[in-house]
Amino acid sequence: MHVFIIAEIGINHNGDVNIAKQLINVAKSSGCDAVKFQKRDINLVYSKELLDSPRESPWGTTQREQKQGLELGEKEYDEIDRYCKELGIAWFASAWDVNSLEFLDKYKLKYNKVASAMSVSRDFLKAVAKRKQHTFISTAMSTMEQIGEAVEIFRSVDCPFELMHCVATYPMKVENANLNCIKTLRDAFNCPVGYSGHETGLAVSIGAAMLGISSLERHITLDRAMYGSDQAASVEPLGIMQLCRYVRNLETAMGDGVKRILPEEEAIATKLRAHLKK
Repeated sequence: MHVFIIAEIGINHNGDVNIAKQLINVAKSSGCDAVKFQKRDINLVYSKELLDSPRESPWGTTQREQKQGLELGEKEYDEIDRYCKELGIAWFASAWDVNSLEFLDKYKLKYNKVASAMSVSRDFLKAVAKRKQHTFISTAMSTMEQIGEAVEIFRSVDCPFELMHCVATYPMKVENANLNCIKTLRDAFNCPVGYSGHETGLAVSIGAAMLGISSLERHITLDRAMYGSDQAASVEPLGIMQLCRYVRNLETAMGDGVKRILPEEEAIATKLRAHLKK
């Protein structure tokens, strides 16, 4: 059992490649397997009406300025690609539109991610699947029928994938975690299932790891008080370090399930059972 641990940087870099690199450092030193970002063409993802509407942010007074301020461009992703290769950690991103998907092609990434928002777009799913990258498919806000359609698309072109149980609230309430859905998805679709968590704290993610998940994704941040809608549902550096340690210890502790008497137990058994009649 090896849980593939993904540190979701997402947009928590706040448009600053130096913050992104600090978060990559956190992920690498904590023992994560990969870091993940989010990429959008805001003119395709959002309507003009929304982009022109007011919103106060560090970048201006409109939604357009706020959302553009959170996007990294080619220069920044070139540096992220270089830096991750230097550190020896994988990176990838969830594209929210085909333009962004094509933008990411340049980097020849090993992994891909379908965000919950995009998991019901058949055309987008087909575009992702044809790339044949190992793809993590988030299942929040989706019915079993919709998930089944996504699975069918990926299997039809033999693209490797796994589902990720997820609840799209930020932060998620513990009572909404419904971790038993991990088994439900695994049984229904006969594929690996991971967990993408938006809760505060570590307990739910540790519980998911005990259920045999294939992957675990958590948002990370330098400080949960920083600007941004995902910060409150994120884990700070000490938290992701603890989570990685707990998950790796659990992997070791799960064992192979074969009941046996350890050599170290034999002497203890002799001592503690000495009073018993043979």
